[in-house]
Amino acid sequence: MRPWRDGPDDRRSYHHGNLKEALLEAARRFIAERGIGGFTLVDAARLVGVTPAALYRHFRGREALLEELAGRGFAELAARLARALTSRGTPLERFTRMGETYLAFAEEEPAYYAAIFETRGAPAGGAESDTPAGGAGAEPRPSPFDLLVEALQATFADGFGGVAPRFIALEVWALAHGLATLSAAGHLPRGPGFPDKYELLRAGVLALVHGAGRPGERDGGAGRP
Repeated sequence: MRPWRDGPDDRRSYHHGNLKEALLEAARRFIAERGIGGFTLVDAARLVGVTPAALYRHFRGREALLEELAGRGFAELAARLARALTSRGTPLERFTRMGETYLAFAEEEPAYYAAIFETRGAPAGGAESDTPAGGAGAEPRPSPFDLLVEALQATFADGFGGVAPRFIALEVWALAHGLATLSAAGHLPRGPGFPDKYELLRAGVLALVHGAGRPGERDGGAGRP
């Protein structure tokens, strides 16, 4: 999280003309600082130095702004996961690296991460959109789970001995999301003798994939990137 320059209550004049981008950045900063429940449209308006009424030229309300933020966050997460999946290493190493990338994204982009899981995945439906949020023609975003399923199917083409990739992907996602949530809340044990969240994730992915895999797949490694 980037630190506040003058504190979250800092009033700044809005001059550069791109109000929509300024509002999204304000929302991102407030959520990173206070959590998803600590953000309101009035907060965003005050931070960029405009009246609350000015916001509705771009967003129909708080949920529409969060949908836009979530869409951008998901695009960034998907791009990072794709890079991890096409990096060097064995199939298991690359898939494990996706999990590590997921944890890093949750830590580095807490506002994006929170918005992704707060919203339902419909288009933002702002005042400038042609299609209302959740209306006819609106298609939901895929979820991180969908990305994991696709990655498993692409990376382990031989399958898992009859175990559905969706089942393994759900377990891996639950593991990664749980570690990210516990870490963000400060509830993950730390100190001598305790592995960090990345080590826990590597061990968990190794156990899940090897546990479901066929004997010929058991000699891969989940090394560090």
